[in-house]
Amino acid sequence: MALQALAPQDIIAAIVVVAVLLSGLRIAQEYQRGVVFRLGRYVGLRGPGLYWIIPLGIDRAVTIDIRTQTVSAEQQETITRDSVTVKLNAVLWYRITDAAKSVIAVADMPAAVYQLALTSLRNSIGQHDLDEVLQERDKINGLLRQNIAGATGAWGVEIERFEMKDVELPEAMQEVMAMQAQAIREKRARIIKADAELEASRKLADAAQQMANNPVAVELRRMQMLTEVGAENNSTTVLMIPSDFVSLAKSLDEYLRERRSADPSSQA
Repeated sequence: MALQALAPQDIIAAIVVVAVLLSGLRIAQEYQRGVVFRLGRYVGLRGPGLYWIIPLGIDRAVTIDIRTQTVSAEQQETITRDSVTVKLNAVLWYRITDAAKSVIAVADMPAAVYQLALTSLRNSIGQHDLDEVLQERDKINGLLRQNIAGATGAWGVEIERFEMKDVELPEAMQEVMAMQAQAIREKRARIIKADAELEASRKLADAAQQMANNPVAVELRRMQMLTEVGAENNSTTVLMIPSDFVSLAKSLDEYLRERRSADPSSQA
């Protein structure tokens, strides 16, 4: 009966009021925050969950994602400190720690962080030699992060990681580095071979010293060598008789001849 007593325009007005009030409802996910402005002035953060703002343009809410963002920096061509042109790209990880600052302190925060990362990347590479860029990536990555952390902190943004991903060298430089690596490998091989020969010569010198004081060891080694040579197929063995044996045989022959000459009965 009460609804029937209301005029149609009153019902329409009530519906409009309810619709306007409902239009002020907002929902922020767990990883989102609402930055609320009232008549152009910042009034606070809202969310996560359901919250309400004054509709009809009095309040305005800007939704900010506070999750870690990943940005892949496009390939940059820059010059190292030793005047070598390289092409490289990098990856940046950052997250918003102060949603209000990310809206108030900087316009288009993602684009600002991206451009700052590119500038820092070129400047940092220009302060290092090529060998440092290739071999000390962790050090340079730390410097990259430090260089932009100060500026982004004023924007309510925390830089989690900033790392180089790929470094592309000119073909001429690649050939030079390949030649250098080959030369280093050859140098190491020659050093190892020289060390082995030095060690072998020392062992042979020690063995010769011991054999010089022990003639029996010399003859045993000679016999062992003959055995090793004779074990091979299709081999010709040359038997080397020591000069002492030859002298002994000659002396024995002369002794026997003298005995025969002195004993006539033996000649008969």
